[in-house]
Amino acid sequence: MTYLRRHGYHVRGVDIKYPDFGNSDADEFMLADLRSFEECREAVKGVDEVYNLAADMGGIGYISGAHASITFNNTMISAQMLKAAFDARVERFLFSSSACVYPQHLQDVPSVIPLKEEDAFPAAPEEGYGLEKLYTEKLCQYFTEDYGFPTRSVRFHNVYGPLGTYDGGKEKAPAAICRKIARTPDGGTIDIWGDGQQTRSFMYVDDCVEGIYRIMQSDHHGPLNLGTDELVSISGLVDLVAEVSGKTIHKAFDLSKPQGVRGRNSDNTRLREVLGWEPLIHLREGLQPTYRWINEQIQQAQAAQADAAPRQAAE
Repeated sequence: MTYLRRHGYHVRGVDIKYPDFGNSDADEFMLADLRSFEECREAVKGVDEVYNLAADMGGIGYISGAHASITFNNTMISAQMLKAAFDARVERFLFSSSACVYPQHLQDVPSVIPLKEEDAFPAAPEEGYGLEKLYTEKLCQYFTEDYGFPTRSVRFHNVYGPLGTYDGGKEKAPAAICRKIARTPDGGTIDIWGDGQQTRSFMYVDDCVEGIYRIMQSDHHGPLNLGTDELVSISGLVDLVAEVSGKTIHKAFDLSKPQGVRGRNSDNTRLREVLGWEPLIHLREGLQPTYRWINEQIQQAQAAQADAAPRQAAE
C-alpha cells in the first residue's frame, strides 16, 4: 500500500481483520470476508487495478495440516475475486500464486535444479494450498483467453521481512528462526524442523513489492516466478540469523516435524526477460531488519509481562 501511494495511487486496502502490526497505509480500509461474493463486489467497486494478495496460508506446519479449510477458503476468495473484478471491468487483475504449484518429484533433493515456469506441468502440486493456486492460475488464463480480461499470476518464493507473522503457527521459516533465536540466550539451543538440510530461496518483502508492481505494469499474462535464486539450507539460514543476532546458537533437529520438499529454488530467467529486473536484496542483508524488528517485538512483550506480574500478584 505504501509503495502504491508513493507512486500516486489512491489505495483501498481490504482484509478480514485490521493489520496485526502497525497501521494500514491505505487511503481507505475495508473490513470484508472475501469468501462472500457480495463482499468481493464491494471490495472492487470503483477500482482500476486489483492486487489479490488475500489467502489462507502459513508455514509448512499449517499448510500441511489444514488441507480442507485452506483449499475451500482460498478457492472461494480467488475465484470470486476474479469474477467480481471482471464484472466490475477492472483494468488489471493480479493473482498471488505460489512456488507450491511445482511438482513434488522435482523438489526431492536439497541440490534442486531451479524451477522454471513451464515445470508446473505435468502437474503434481503440493496438496491443498498448491493445488488451489495452480487451478486458479489456469482460471486466470481462461478469463484472459476467453474474455480478454488482463490477468497476472505471480509465483512467490518464500517472502519474509518486518511486520510479518512471527508466532502462532502461521509464520514462515525466517520469522520462526528469528523468533527462536531472539528468545534464546547466547550459547543456547533451538529446535529445527527436519534435518536442516532442506533448501529454499527467500525473498525480502521490499523486493517482493517492487516485483509485484513491475509485473502488474508489464504486458505478460502467463505465470512468473518472483523470488531470489540464492539457495540456502535451513541449517544455513539458522547460522545467518545467529550471525545477525550476535549469538552463538546450537541446533537440535526434530525429524518428527514436517519439513516440506527437500529443495526448492527459483529460476528467474523469464522474470529477467520480461522485466529486465529481478530481486536484488541478499538474504543476509534482509535478515538484519527482520531480526531486529522481531527481537524488538519479543523484548517489548517480555517487558510488558514483567510489568504485569507484580500487579497480578498484588491482586
